[in-house]
Amino acid sequence: MSILKKLLKKGALISILLSVALLAGAFTLAFQFVDPAPPKTLSISAGSTEGAYYSYALKYKEHLAKQGITLEIHSSAGATENLHRLLSEEVDLAFVQGGLAKEDSPLQSLGSLYFEPVWIFHQQTLAINHLSALKGKKVAIGPDGSGTASLARVLLQDNQLNASNVALLNDTGSTAARKLMAGEIDAAFFIGSVESPIIRQLIQSPLISLASLKRSEAYSRLHPFLAKVTLPEGIIDLQKNIPSSDKQLLAPTANLLSNTNLHPALTVLVLQAMQASHQASGAFSQVNEFPNANKLTAPLSDVAKRFYKNGPPLLMRYLPFEAAIMIDRFMVMMIPLIMLLIPLFKVMPPLYRWRVSSRIYRWYETLQVLDKKVHQQPLTASTKKQLAQELAHIENEVHKVKTPLSYAEKTYQLLSHIELVRQKLNRDR
Repeated sequence: MSILKKLLKKGALISILLSVALLAGAFTLAFQFVDPAPPKTLSISAGSTEGAYYSYALKYKEHLAKQGITLEIHSSAGATENLHRLLSEEVDLAFVQGGLAKEDSPLQSLGSLYFEPVWIFHQQTLAINHLSALKGKKVAIGPDGSGTASLARVLLQDNQLNASNVALLNDTGSTAARKLMAGEIDAAFFIGSVESPIIRQLIQSPLISLASLKRSEAYSRLHPFLAKVTLPEGIIDLQKNIPSSDKQLLAPTANLLSNTNLHPALTVLVLQAMQASHQASGAFSQVNEFPNANKLTAPLSDVAKRFYKNGPPLLMRYLPFEAAIMIDRFMVMMIPLIMLLIPLFKVMPPLYRWRVSSRIYRWYETLQVLDKKVHQQPLTASTKKQLAQELAHIENEVHKVKTPLSYAEKTYQLLSHIELVRQKLNRDR
């Protein structure tokens, strides 16, 4: 009987070890699907320190710092260099002008941030409502490889203009503005915010005019990444009525791009920073118009799709970033445990009943053997004595069995059956 007890204890131990092994295996399997903890540092390529990209990057930096994330800002020559840095994985994020990234680029967009108008300034003495009027003129489009030069060449090519019939100069920024105001060149392309000091200086100069493109709708149809926008009359200076009339401009959107391996949780944080920085109204947009998923230069990330549709995840709406991430990862790890506990809760009650009942029912096999011996004819006195001793032993062992009160009935049933066999044994045959 002691061997039997050891086997029962061993069986219980095996059950426990098996349960622990199942839980450990489930946790290990679940861990394969849990995103690693997000890094504490991000990097972004943000153009010139005097440009709009850089100023917005500083806003992102401030927003992310509140959540314990450090944003490293790297200045650059512009959108083209930003794109190259991102493709070579030198940075995690980059501001890129719409239309620069190729359709098969291994990057993803987090959304459009704001319109970046194409400003075409020219000498006030010229009448330029169509780009074809630039034929034979000196035009500054910026250095090769820059976003401005890239888009300017596209627009000029639409009008069959190129270096063979237009003097294209690589001057940009303050240099192009100075030459234009000095009369050294006829026109210049700029891409930038209406808040840019250079744009403000040129648009208020009496010597310089801003071209209003009558065929802006046609360009936006030919190039889907371009939008037709209107600079309203008087929006720069109402008192002086600058500009003196509505101006029709073309504008790509500034996109924030990332590599596809950007951590999903950090992606949500960056999207929240974008929302906080770009939702205000401006000269070319209504309040809450940006950021959005329009006029993209790369496919929209899956995380951004969910964000624009449903907003941030529930936990990140109400909890600090670290707390939300910890709870989210813990919940993923708890899934296999819950999936195991549900069937275990269903199995445990009948298993418990079986284990308690088995302590009693296992004696019935021995009792049945004795009952068969009692019916054997004839029984000698020594045989009767031996059988009586065996019955007494069984009865004694049954009395030692500990069962809950709810199972006491089964114990007394077994004792009554033992007594029944004893009566058969003692019956005068």
